[in-house]
Amino acid sequence: MKNLLLIALVFTFSLNVSAQVKTPQPSPFGKLEQKVGLTDVALEYSRPNMRGRTIFSDLVPYGKLWRTGANARTKITFSTDVTIDGQALKAGSYSIFTIPNAESWDVIFYGDGKESGTPKDLDAKHVAAKTNVKVYKLPMKIETFTISFDDLSNNGASLGMMWEDVYVGVKFEVPTDEAVMASIKDVMSGAEPGSGDYYSAAVYYLQEGKDINEAKVWIDKAIDMTKDKPRFWMLRQQSLIHAKAGDKKGAIAAAKKSLAGAEKAGNADYVKMNKESLKEWGAM
Repeated sequence: MKNLLLIALVFTFSLNVSAQVKTPQPSPFGKLEQKVGLTDVALEYSRPNMRGRTIFSDLVPYGKLWRTGANARTKITFSTDVTIDGQALKAGSYSIFTIPNAESWDVIFYGDGKESGTPKDLDAKHVAAKTNVKVYKLPMKIETFTISFDDLSNNGASLGMMWEDVYVGVKFEVPTDEAVMASIKDVMSGAEPGSGDYYSAAVYYLQEGKDINEAKVWIDKAIDMTKDKPRFWMLRQQSLIHAKAGDKKGAIAAAKKSLAGAEKAGNADYVKMNKESLKEWGAM
């Protein structure tokens, strides 16, 4: 009996020791991943709430270094080299520190490799890039500190930060064009580019304002290679490329084929876009 009682007491004690109360973190962890052009960008940060407090000039003093979030340092990782305000930033991970002020913020990308704590003073040798950005006042209050990737394009984006009634955005550029042009050159000089290769290259040239006549040659090849099973979305791009190249007749013909295919597939978006283009070109 004594042995059974002892076992029961040990078991109860073990349960008490191992049991832990789980509660939500006051500043929950967030992770955001974004493809910008051909560059992978990942962000890790903790997100404090206002909770009725005045944030900037009070909780976050003006003119003082801020870890740009809570808990561990906010960290951003780039898979390729990027450019910030004309400054080259090598691929890798960086802490983001800021110095908020009423009209503008200093934003610092810091590469000392540590994941927590705000340094008393920044070591110049670890400052990989630094820029100053304008403060924009928001028409409403943002309860939770939020970082986002805004104004996405093939060649860059803005790293947006907002809290309370403040928004700031840090523009960065990625080396997409260099990589894409190298890829196009490599594939087009190969033995057998596919219809998808011709299509992708043509659309990229259209989007980035490159040689439209070259784009026209490539899109026509892509369409010819898929003529047994026409793709209305490819025909749509063919119409736009022909229009930009000054071939209105070819643009209208492609748009009509794209419209027929979109109607058959029940794709309302492409039906609408094609009808709008045909009206613009005087064909409807």
